[in-house]
Amino acid sequence: MNVLMTVILVVQMLSALAMIGLVLVQHGKGADMGAAFGSGTSGSLFGASGGANFLSRTTAVLAAVFFACTLALAYLGNARPQASGSVLEGAAVLPAAPVQDNSTASQIPGNAPAGTHASGAPATPAAPIK
Repeated sequence: MNVLMTVILVVQMLSALAMIGLVLVQHGKGADMGAAFGSGTSGSLFGASGGANFLSRTTAVLAAVFFACTLALAYLGNARPQASGSVLEGAAVLPAAPVQDNSTASQIPGNAPAGTHASGAPATPAAPIK
């Protein structure tokens, strides 16, 4: 399965690089307008308009190959054997350890628990003022 994914990934990368190269080589839509009116030379390897058709068709084929490889990689990436249960079923359950408050926040006078002084002594109600 890994070999198949590697082959598909290599084909996808090569088609992407070839598609980038073909798009950079192609001329824009207005590039042949000057050649049509005689201001430029239209001599190319494929003729006046043959190159555009060949390059655009090749780009379309490479785009289809790239799309097919992407779909195949997505399918193979999700096609994993399903476990019979949850991932958490195999986790070991550890006993809970007693929590000790050794933090420095409990040593600050304003952070004493309710009903105690900062020294830890129980709070006594204040005597009424007469």
